[in-house]
Amino acid sequence: MEKQQVQRSHLKINKDLFFAFFRVGLLGFGGGPAAIPLFHREAVVNYNWMTEDEFGDTLALGNTMPGPIATKMAGYIGYRVNGIMGCLVALAASVIPTVILMIVLLGILQKYKDLVWVNSMSAAVVPVVGVMLAVMTWDFFQKSGKALGLGRAILFTAIAIILLELMGIHPAIVIVGILIVSFTSFKKGVGPK
Repeated sequence: MEKQQVQRSHLKINKDLFFAFFRVGLLGFGGGPAAIPLFHREAVVNYNWMTEDEFGDTLALGNTMPGPIATKMAGYIGYRVNGIMGCLVALAASVIPTVILMIVLLGILQKYKDLVWVNSMSAAVVPVVGVMLAVMTWDFFQKSGKALGLGRAILFTAIAIILLELMGIHPAIVIVGILIVSFTSFKKGVGPK
């Protein structure tokens, strides 16, 4: 009896993982960065699989590794929630909608690519994705201000903008550099008051 309850519990967890990441895969139009707010909504808000800080740490670490952020996030969150099986379920659920939609939609777009409404539809999605990313960025900036202090958060943001946009340095190098500076200054007791 107890074994059946454990199996049902794992099935429910895997079902939740599948539907959560299937929604992300289905609605994450625009690639990995556009899907990050959707991952946040599912993992932190809807299912409470991780805290805000844990999500931020996962996102930062995922950005330092090669490969698509969407699959890294899905795989890690799935593994964290239900081990290897959770990882596989989350990965499959996040990839299946993309594969199906790519085949169907690219076929349709290719067929009707010269129509004005198709070009307008594609252009209309860009501002929505921009707003979603801006909201997530503001949220992370506010959390940084609370954790590091407003002055440090502004300084790190300015440094990141200069290194990423003006100097063209890869985001992984910037993240690792800021983490090293942050850890060494906290070790010396210079952390936020």
